[in-house]
Parts: sequence; structure tokens; C-alpha cells
Amino acid sequence: MTPIIVDLDDSVGALAGANRIDLRAWHDRLRFACSRRALREFGELLDTRLPRRHGTVFLGSGDFHHLSLPLIERAVRARRRVQVVVFDNHPDNMRFPFAVHCGSWVARVAALPQVARVHVVGITSADIGWAHAWENRLAPLYRRRLCYWSTAVSVAWARPFGLAPSIRSFASVDSLLAAFLDEMSSGDDPVYLSIDKDVLRAQDAMTNWDQGRMRADAMLAAIAALRPRLIGSDVTGDISIAAYPQRWKRMLAAADGQSPPDPRTLGAWQAQQHALNERLRSAIAGA
Repeated sequence: MTPIIVDLDDSVGALAGANRIDLRAWHDRLRFACSRRALREFGELLDTRLPRRHGTVFLGSGDFHHLSLPLIERAVRARRRVQVVVFDNHPDNMRFPFAVHCGSWVARVAALPQVARVHVVGITSADIGWAHAWENRLAPLYRRRLCYWSTAVSVAWARPFGLAPSIRSFASVDSLLAAFLDEMSSGDDPVYLSIDKDVLRAQDAMTNWDQGRMRADAMLAAIAALRPRLIGSDVTGDISIAAYPQRWKRMLAAADGQSPPDPRTLGAWQAQQHALNERLRSAIAGA
């Protein structure tokens, strides 16, 4: 099916066979965080602009990962039971009470009645360590509606709180992926796949967030294993320069450790990202 580029920040280059939807006018309103009303209105707009059936949706920067929420809502609307798989270096399940943030949207997905479980795969971020444990929304973890698959970060705090089944730690990315795919193979629920390329090593895809340890080839192999069950997918993690007009967004982005890309190397990094996007397009489509 035809891939879609939802162009919000001019970061995704032309992909073979893709349709581009120019929504750059929404950039300032949506990037990094937005009101629940704005996200709802954006979802309504997507309903009018997207064809009924389509391929992977490329959303640009990981600053837009919360836009996966309306895409997932759309994909599961007529389903009874779906597993959602999120490849991401961060849990995207942090508390953010005033709006919807690119790091807070996962709890909303886990609350959808059609979603049996959300699996966030590849976390190495300190966001799930002891110092930041209180910032995570714990309810979906306790209810087993959400599972973290992590490596290289200590999550020993989860055990005395009864959260070990939902906050899992592995010695390596390879052992993490093997365990994850083994668990997924035990069921046949349809799968929605959401990818933030910050889950990858910087040498595979440079992003503007702290990055994980997963190899691109390993992620592509996992995608191939999931592909027969996919009902939808989206990709974020491309790189662009953010110029937030809102002071509060600039402050929060700085506090979250977001580093702006060097304009002198931006073109080379985007070329690297483009090559990976073509591989992702082919892997998800089975081409």
C-alpha cells in the first residue's frame, strides 16, 4: 500500500511511491507538545486527508511522536484486540498534565479499549531509572496494559513495587529482541507498529534526542517477524531544526536534553535518515 509522508517539518525526503501531505502550517502548534484539542483536531484532519487504506506514515521528527495517537486510534477503530509495538529509546509514558507531549502519549494508547497491550521496545533512557520512576504513569504498568523492554538502565526499583512483569531488563539488545519476539510469537493479535529512530545507535540514524543501542539491521529483522500481522505503522525520528515560537516549549525541550542539530552537518544526517527510511519502507511493506 502507498506510504504517506505527513510533512510537518520538511525533514522526510521523497520516498519511492509515497504520497506527501503538506501540513507544515501545523508545525508550530504541534511540535513537541500540543493541547488535547489540537491533537483531536489534527486527528479529524487526518481522517479527511488520508485514504481509507494506506502504507506506513512518515511523520518527521521524533518531536511529533504524539501524533501516532490519532493514527493508532484510526487503525484500531474497527478492531476488537490489537497489540501496539513502539520501538523507542524512551518510554513516552511520562506525566504531562497540561497537554499531550511527545514523551507522554503512550498511556493514552494503553487506555484504548481495543489495545490489549503496548510494548515499548529498546529503552535505554534514564527515564525509567529510579530517579525518574515517579514521573512515569504507573497505572498502565500495574494493569499490564503497558510493558517496557529495556537494557543498559537499572530498573531494580520495579521489583519491590510489583512491576517487574511490566518493566523488563535484559543484558543486551539482542537478548531483549529475542525475548520480545518469542513472547509475540505466542499470540496472533494484529499489531500496530510505531518507530522512533532514536532507539537506534547514532551511527545508524542521527536524531536530536539521546539515543539507544539497537542496530538498524536488528530492528529490520524484528519488523520482518512482525510484518504478517501489521495493520498499520508510522515512523518518526527524522532530524530537523526546531524553532519553537513558544517560550515554554523552548524551556521544556532544553530541560529534556534535546540538542539542536548542527546546521553544517544537517544535510548529511538527513541523507543518512533518508537511506534508512527507504529500508524501513521496504521492510514494512515486504518489498
